[in-house]
Amino acid sequence: MQQKFLKLLKSTERNGIDDLILYIANETDFFTAPASSKNHGNYEHGLLEHSIDVYDNLIKIITLFDIDCKPDSAILVSLLHDLCKTNFYVKDKRNKKRKDDDGNDILNGYGKPIWFEEPYFSIEDQIPLGHGEKSAILALQFIKLNMDEIMAIRWHMGGWDDLSKSYSGGLSLNSAMDKYPLIAALHMADVASVNFKKKVFPIGQ
Repeated sequence: MQQKFLKLLKSTERNGIDDLILYIANETDFFTAPASSKNHGNYEHGLLEHSIDVYDNLIKIITLFDIDCKPDSAILVSLLHDLCKTNFYVKDKRNKKRKDDDGNDILNGYGKPIWFEEPYFSIEDQIPLGHGEKSAILALQFIKLNMDEIMAIRWHMGGWDDLSKSYSGGLSLNSAMDKYPLIAALHMADVASVNFKKKVFPIGQ
């Protein structure tokens, strides 16, 4: 899967793409990072797997709805939309009660709950710039993106983007989606990856 990711990025032949690849490979945890802390892809390599899924979904959506999108744009927006999640999660541990299949506490011989250390991913954002905007900003440090690509990456969360919940932010999102169909296409591809191929595992499993 890592080779597919790298091959796709290199195939764009975008100026600076080799530098971006070196950054991703050497200065981030992209290839081992989870895609979330407790939802989809909350396991090592989850971010890589999710990004490839979004690319595959986006190609299907572009084809189905005959959306005007060049191959290199489809690659860049899908594979880089969650670049913001690199150097973001760290492995941690927390105490948790053991539960039976019905959700009841499992008790020891003294009638006390049995506790154990559960590994999980906590958040330590090294570059706190937001979500979609952070992904676009990081990519722009290495390659030039056109406005379709910037808008798609910036607004790929759609209505789940925190800014969209404000009045002015909602207006900006609506205006952007009207002008740039790739936003909706990428959002749909992302949602499909999260909901139709959702895998959530306890860390270490």
